[in-house]
Amino acid sequence: MDEWGVDVALTGSQKALSLPTGLGIVCASPKALEASKSAKSVRVFFDWNDYLKFYKLGTFWPYTPSIQLLYGLRAALDLIFEEGLDNVIARHTRMGKATRLAVEAWGLKNCTQKEEWYSDTVTAVLVPPYIDSAEIVERAWKRYNMSLGLGLNKVAGKVFRIGHLGNLNELQLLGCLAGVEMILKDVGYPVKLGSGVAAACAYLQNNIPMIPSRI
Repeated sequence: MDEWGVDVALTGSQKALSLPTGLGIVCASPKALEASKSAKSVRVFFDWNDYLKFYKLGTFWPYTPSIQLLYGLRAALDLIFEEGLDNVIARHTRMGKATRLAVEAWGLKNCTQKEEWYSDTVTAVLVPPYIDSAEIVERAWKRYNMSLGLGLNKVAGKVFRIGHLGNLNELQLLGCLAGVEMILKDVGYPVKLGSGVAAACAYLQNNIPMIPSRI
């Protein structure tokens, strides 16, 4: 936060932490806490003072907490720390690159047009005009027991999303890419089965490092 000049950072338990939705995680700097004392905005549930008061009392939580998600957060963070944050980031980078190579091999395009905007956590794939991307997502779930993301708002029906974040490894991703190929074939897109998987494999085989704890 100091390095980036960020006074308040907000995230959710589902954002790359391998947890369900339900926890809002807020980090506030001393500067932000001081500014809140003179803020005029009306607030109750999100009033930091309630939390700070209970911290001093040693009870830590002013409201009924989601105990199960907190235990899950502890376990998820343990997995991240065990792997090492730099290794986690590098793994996501590899899987994002492998997915984009697969999309290219299928003859499809990334919804993100500029390379500097590419995401290492999710890839939105543009489909041809004659295909409704919602059908791809529905078929993935009903036939292959696989969860893909819908296109939202302006890109509804035009894209489907492949998530590659959280507690996921490269071989699991390859299984997902193989499933997408079968679905594309199902909905009438002339994909060559194995093309995207092969492109991803060729990249991953040359870039996956040895697991540090097993060397």
